Amino acid sequence: MQNFEDKSKLNAIPTLNLAFVGDGVFDLLVREHLVTESSAHVGELNGLKVKMVNCKSQAEFAKILLPILTEEEAEVYKRGRNAKVNSASKHSTLSDYHAATGLEALFGYLYLKGDKERIKELFALILNYISNSKA
Repeated sequence: MQNFEDKSKLNAIPTLNLAFVGDGVFDLLVREHLVTESSAHVGELNGLKVKMVNCKSQAEFAKILLPILTEEEAEVYKRGRNAKVNSASKHSTLSDYHAATGLEALFGYLYLKGDKERIKELFALILNYISNSKA
């Protein structure tokens, strides 16, 4: 894994490329969580994953994270949210799609920056939110 200690190189990565990486990071975090917390079979796990890794859910997660993001993180999120995209998922609103792209860009940025602790912290907040929403 490359660690971009030079912020200028990290900031030079196109925002949608950060989102591309962040999509994989977020998906893997969800899969890891589900596998370690559930004894469900793979079909059920995939169904649970899809409930967390979609535009609507990710847009909701972005809303709960925004108030606690650092200035740097909020800027990356906004760059992702405002990125020009050619299309949106047919199962989501354009607004949700943009917010989800912002969240993915943030996770991609943090991953490439090498800030695994912050990724864990933000993902834990998402899991806590989900847990409290079910109660």
